[in-house]
Amino acid sequence: MTVNWAAFAAAEPEFARTVEARFGAYTHHVLATLRKDGSPRTTGLEATFKNGELWLGMMADSMKALDLRRDPRFSLMANPGEGTGMGGGDVRISGRAIEVEDPEVKASYGQDPEKEEPPKREEVEQPEPFHLFRAELTEVVRTYVEDEKYLVLQIWKPGGPVRVIKRT
Repeated sequence: MTVNWAAFAAAEPEFARTVEARFGAYTHHVLATLRKDGSPRTTGLEATFKNGELWLGMMADSMKALDLRRDPRFSLMANPGEGTGMGGGDVRISGRAIEVEDPEVKASYGQDPEKEEPPKREEVEQPEPFHLFRAELTEVVRTYVEDEKYLVLQIWKPGGPVRVIKRT
């Protein structure tokens, strides 16, 4: 079973806000895909939460895009940040990436609905052509330390509540 970001946010709003804030702390994150031979590939990626979806945009014919076209399974790890603090915990989203080829959806991807022009960023502008994938989630996991003595895992899968596991 898979769901989009909006369904996850409706099912677990507090957890979704925590995860989105963790991804919002940095621009670049780590995407894991599967190579043709089944071995893992990790690459940098900008992830965008917009209109109830988690979007993964990438350069045309990049290896990660080709990986996802062949096998849509992915895992996206939030940037841990500098040092070892990992404020907000370690967050990972797994699922299936569905390629979006609708020209209107792709054209609106870089647009801010509040403004007429794309948002200004320090990064390089969106390449043309590019691949755009919409994420369907199969799991969201957050790992963090509580009270300096517990390792806490929050695990969500579609159709169920967040499970919390505490280890000493």
